[in-house]
Amino acid sequence: MVDTPFPKLKLTVSKVEGHCYHGYKIGDEIILEDFTHPPEHFCLGLAHVLFPVIYALSFGSCFPFRDNQRSLMVTCPDGGKLEFKAEILDAKGNVQVIPKDPHFLGPNPKKMAIEVVQHKGKCHYGYKVGDKWETRGLACIPGFCGAAFHCAFPAFFALNFGAKFFFMENPDSIDTVTCPDGGNIVFKVSRIEE
Repeated sequence: MVDTPFPKLKLTVSKVEGHCYHGYKIGDEIILEDFTHPPEHFCLGLAHVLFPVIYALSFGSCFPFRDNQRSLMVTCPDGGKLEFKAEILDAKGNVQVIPKDPHFLGPNPKKMAIEVVQHKGKCHYGYKVGDKWETRGLACIPGFCGAAFHCAFPAFFALNFGAKFFFMENPDSIDTVTCPDGGNIVFKVSRIEE
């Protein structure tokens, strides 16, 4: 058991097309103690594509186009060999269910901002405190550092689908997104209400 304020998640293998090096089969279920604790010998390729989804679900994101808005399908990055359904579990271990939004009309990308809030050492892109960029939804920011965007993507993904960071002063933002290159830059990612 993991001491965590975050919910458990369930992954279910829903499709297998080809050989999986981890031996996952249709119907296999994997329970994650929370979004930060994968099971032993977990596929790192899957972890890479899964992280934004389980991060978003853990902070309350809903996907209104899904039959259950508190779930999302994730495809294996190795040729799409497998597909997993990611679901959030309640405190009793039951799958949380919010039925599909009958009024959903299609994508509604949110206005987002990313801002440098801390700086130390050298940034190869020359970023400094106060630098700020805006985007809509999950659109890449032209000319923006790829490594930084990669680290910020889970926050963009979660906020775009309604996540709330309960531990932040402004729950519509998170100000701990850290550059992987020595931690020299820390960003704040925010959803901007319109």
